Amino acid sequence: MMTQNHSNRVVLRSKLTAVSSQQVNPGTIHCFTGLDRAMALHSVHVVFYYKEKLFTYFDLDPFRVCLSEALSLYPPVTGRIVRREDDGEWEVKCNDAGVRVVKATVATTLDEWLISADGAEERLLAAWDDMPQGDHSLWSPYRIQINEFEGGGVAIGLSCSHMQADPTSATLLIKSWAETHRREAVVHPPSFGDLSDSSLTRGSLSIHNSKSLSAYYEAKSMATKRPLVPKKMGTATFKFSDEAIKQSLLEIHQTCPVATPFDLLAALFWARIARLKHSKSESKHSLSICVDFRKKLQLSYGYYGNALHFSLLTLPDVEDKQDLGDVAGAVHRHVLSQGEEEFWSAIDGFESRNGEGGESRAPFRIYGPELTCVSMEHMIEFPGSTGNTPLMYTAVFDKERGPVHVSYHVGNVEGEGLIMVMPSPEGELARMVTVTLPEEELEQLREDEDVLSLNPIMIVSGTGQA
Repeated sequence: MMTQNHSNRVVLRSKLTAVSSQQVNPGTIHCFTGLDRAMALHSVHVVFYYKEKLFTYFDLDPFRVCLSEALSLYPPVTGRIVRREDDGEWEVKCNDAGVRVVKATVATTLDEWLISADGAEERLLAAWDDMPQGDHSLWSPYRIQINEFEGGGVAIGLSCSHMQADPTSATLLIKSWAETHRREAVVHPPSFGDLSDSSLTRGSLSIHNSKSLSAYYEAKSMATKRPLVPKKMGTATFKFSDEAIKQSLLEIHQTCPVATPFDLLAALFWARIARLKHSKSESKHSLSICVDFRKKLQLSYGYYGNALHFSLLTLPDVEDKQDLGDVAGAVHRHVLSQGEEEFWSAIDGFESRNGEGGESRAPFRIYGPELTCVSMEHMIEFPGSTGNTPLMYTAVFDKERGPVHVSYHVGNVEGEGLIMVMPSPEGELARMVTVTLPEEELEQLREDEDVLSLNPIMIVSGTGQA
């Protein structure tokens, strides 16, 4: 049955189920880490845009066969999330029940879409159904959506439960599919393991549970229990050129000579957004910073699951700072201060979050209530990437068919908002920043003179005419 959304541009045409090409061993179970379980309230959404028409008739196309071959490397992806009988914890029953694959058409060209679509409409390219209450045995924790534009462009949307994977794991799944299609070895096959049992990566570190870190996560847990005033959120993506970032780094060099593009952009958006918040808001002085720890903990780059560390930076007068270099310096020092001990302390903290009777306590919103900023800098120097090509832009199905744009979103973001600083296909110091804020604040941010002084190009931000 054909389904049409309110915008009349994205139309779902059909559904099918993709299974792995190799049968999973009976009884295979994938266990979640404490960090995985803590992400249960969120979902991950990635959209890869390609200029060319990749598929002919997907149902019978070699692309579908290659997807099945790639899925054979990922038993949890084709499995189903169930409750353990002994303690009621979530786990994945790897029964090869398959991945939902949806085919859709988009009533515009890809170029026009990137100009005219907004964040809400883009989410229709990676549509998602939250886990249902009650019987969820038929619910697929992954969903792939093939969207064909007029004129031949294609967008591949991937959605999954954040409990299953972080943005890096989701990206590597699509990259593995592309490598399988090219009949090349999968550069970063998935590795499965429990972080808490990885004594090799801990070395001789003596880990002490950080009181400040415990208080930070406890505050998040308590905030989840308090009802928030509903806010309609909007999303916009700003694309900054290599030249603009270089010039801005030169301008703050005297104050912060070691600033990175992430330091600069995190500082810029935090400071400008803080000025949009209510004058009595205390949360505007705090920024939750999220980084990937695969490299620092010497994990396999294909580590499957969540390898994210969240920590809190507070700057009482962030909105009044006249020199952006002061804020960038605070961001830089904070990121550097987060090392192996802090990572393991957080990991151990999640594993020990047990309530009465030994059962884990309820998950909470990791992204919020304070403004959260996600660094995806680790995707630039990812091993196996060609030259300086960021990881997400190496998902190449054919030699000249790499993605022209890749979008990331996190589901169920509430509170003050989310900033995601990502590599740009331009390479070098060029970056893209996707911002999710209450709509009124987002409209003001679009017109902010300090942000516009870097001459950003707006992508999938609803700035053009449909």
